[in-house]
Amino acid sequence: MSKTAIAKFGIGQVIRHRMYQFRGVVFDVDPEFADCNRTYETILVEARSRKDQPFYYLFAESGQNPCVAYISEQNLMPDGSDEPVSHPELDSLFERDEKGCYRRRNVTMN
Repeated sequence: MSKTAIAKFGIGQVIRHRMYQFRGVVFDVDPEFADCNRTYETILVEARSRKDQPFYYLFAESGQNPCVAYISEQNLMPDGSDEPVSHPELDSLFERDEKGCYRRRNVTMN
């Protein structure tokens, strides 16, 4: 019997990487490593995270290079800067409210 991990961070939350200089907005969460587009074994052994923890998809910014990142919970922490995140795909899913929080956009179908 496996135990399901509870995600520490929520959709729309701005978080930052503990070691590298980038931050981003969470747009999806896997309860454990499940990204078939990434090969876990290609990650350097000393940088590998446990697979049995939540992994987060982020619209991330790192200098001038926005990307979509897939990061383990142990490598993330809340971002307290209150600065907006700059990513070209962010506005398609989220809007930033007057408090600086990211909320999912209401999408209407035509």
